[in-house]
Order: sequence, then C-alpha cells, then structure tokens
Amino acid sequence: MLPINFFLEDIQYRVRNKTLLREWILATITEENSKLEEINFIFCSDKFLLNLNIEYLNHDTYTDIITFQYNEGIDHLHSDIFISIDRMRENSNIFKQRQLDEFHRIMIHGVLHLLGYEDKTKDKKEEMTAKENYYLSLRPAKLIKY
Repeated sequence: MLPINFFLEDIQYRVRNKTLLREWILATITEENSKLEEINFIFCSDKFLLNLNIEYLNHDTYTDIITFQYNEGIDHLHSDIFISIDRMRENSNIFKQRQLDEFHRIMIHGVLHLLGYEDKTKDKKEEMTAKENYYLSLRPAKLIKY
C-alpha cells in the first residue's frame, strides 16, 4: 500500500476511491521529481482547523488547509495535511464547483505546497493555480465520477 493515509477528525465524511487518490497523488509527486515518504490527510471541521491555526500558526482565521511538513526540502515528502471539509463545501459553493472537484483541488494544493510551490504573491498564485489545473486534468476518469 502507498504511504498516503486518510483520517477523520471530529467529522463524518466518506473519502471515496482511496486507491485512485493515492495513485494520482503519487503520480503528481513523481512528475515533480520528488519521492514520497508519507502523507497523512486529516479531514476535519472548521473549528478543529481553526484551533490548529491559532495554536501553531498564530492565525485566528478560518482556512481550508494547513500543511505540516516534517522534513526539509522536497526530496522525500513527509507531512500531515489538515483539510476542513466545512471550508471545502463552502468553497465549492462560492466557486461554483462540484464538491468532489474542490476536494481534489484542496488536496493537490497541499501536495504542491510540499513540493515547494507558493501562493503568497499574484505571480506565485497564478503559477500554483496553473499547476493545480494541470494535475486536476490528469485525474483518472474513475476518480472524477460520483
């Protein structure tokens, strides 16, 4: 089994097609010339993620994702990626996207952060969004069907 794990924290949510998700994420990492040690995706509520944001980052704001990287560099990725399912659902409404597409976008966004991509400036955000769109286009057909 690939070292990509899925956990739930204080919510009910069904992660579908876990094997295909793992394969897609690994293909992204491989295409970016990196190796995977372990990634844990932890899906949680707004409240849970807000508490992490305050405790570890001193940000008293809601966010859709927080990525904790446990090694330096991008040679071997080892991380916990926390994703708010509440934010994902709200983002899908705001951006008029299917929840599944927004779910995948947030996941690949976190992976791209691990791979060194940033989104703090307009140019960097455009580059990251282009990469998100590219990797979303490479999802297996079975992964994007309900």
